[in-house]
Amino acid sequence: MENSKVNANRLFYGSCFALITTAFSFAIAAGILDQLKTELELTASQAGLIASMWFLGFPISMVIGGLIYHKVGGKAIMQFAFFAHAVGIILLIYSGNYMLLLVANLLIGLGNGCTEAACNPMIADAYQGNRMSTMMNRFHMWFPGGIAIGSLLSGFMTDFGIMGQSQMWLLMIPTVIYAYLFFGQEWPKAKVQEAATIGGNLKGMATPLFVFIALCMSLTAISEFGPNQWVSLILAKSGAEPLLVLALTAGLMAVARYFGGDMVKRFDQTGVLLGSAILATIGIYLFSTQTGAMAYVAAIIFALGIAYFWPNMIGLVATKVPKSGALGMSIIGAIGMFSSSIFQPIIGGWIDSDKAAAAAEGFTGDELELVSGQATLGTMVLFPGILIVLFTILYFWMKNRKDDVEIAAA
Repeated sequence: MENSKVNANRLFYGSCFALITTAFSFAIAAGILDQLKTELELTASQAGLIASMWFLGFPISMVIGGLIYHKVGGKAIMQFAFFAHAVGIILLIYSGNYMLLLVANLLIGLGNGCTEAACNPMIADAYQGNRMSTMMNRFHMWFPGGIAIGSLLSGFMTDFGIMGQSQMWLLMIPTVIYAYLFFGQEWPKAKVQEAATIGGNLKGMATPLFVFIALCMSLTAISEFGPNQWVSLILAKSGAEPLLVLALTAGLMAVARYFGGDMVKRFDQTGVLLGSAILATIGIYLFSTQTGAMAYVAAIIFALGIAYFWPNMIGLVATKVPKSGALGMSIIGAIGMFSSSIFQPIIGGWIDSDKAAAAAEGFTGDELELVSGQATLGTMVLFPGILIVLFTILYFWMKNRKDDVEIAAA
């Protein structure tokens, strides 16, 4: 580590609590989406637009954060994250109409994007070699880990009569903790000199490899967030408990990411990503065809499939395109979230369309909800299916290519 004054562990723990805030906002927002849809008499497309604000704020702040990271520092970016999180949470709790819910979710999304923009490059700069891959995966384990915890807490609160927007108070706990951990801390400097300049970042991104990774990222993100965001609506009538499916998926993802460094060391990032695409395809297909107890089996396969997508796409940029720096990592993450923002209302439209088609065939009640939801999941299989082809290409492309970071360290 270049600067002995940098407390990498404290920064890492602060990053984890910031990501837990992001995860809580995702889990609880998904858990109360159906309640809000009913209370405000929204269509699935309108509910999808509310959800999309969470994803839209994310890439906006990620891109801006990546552009200014080496000018203002990660500390300043996380100070804005705290402001956006706190205001967004309070607004979401007290908002009683559609427009304010859009603004609240946008603010929370901005805070979440700042977390990625500041913490990913911090980890890439603070740790070396395979240790960086290990810590990147362990940082990102707290997104699914936080979802698992948040989903269970949301379920308990619902059981005790604490409904809807009141559950959002939970988000303030990790928000205050990460603010305390980051307070007064110094952040590490860039390991690669070219990565500390916008010109160097842009030169690093102006490569076929970066463009290809960006294409893959748009599909990995929606493969993960599409089914997860809508699982409570789609599986509600399948005989499985939606929040339990979400918690199971997230819990397994967290465990898998904890051991992510070992997986990358054995199979490289490209091999891990290819295997992930195959499992994700199988998992989503099972979601679209199975009911009852088999939904939990589908959740296990799906979780193992998507667990390594996000951290290893970020890690792929850090190791294979290191000159792209903080901006490159932020752009890749922003592309993933922007893709999710675009597709959330589209998926909501698919649900509305599939429901209308199922109703026309004579389905009603719970059977109508199940048939239409599974039809939508069947369409979502396309996302990871395309990734199998793309990651196969990437695997052979990278097979004999030594990491730039390893060359520099040799």
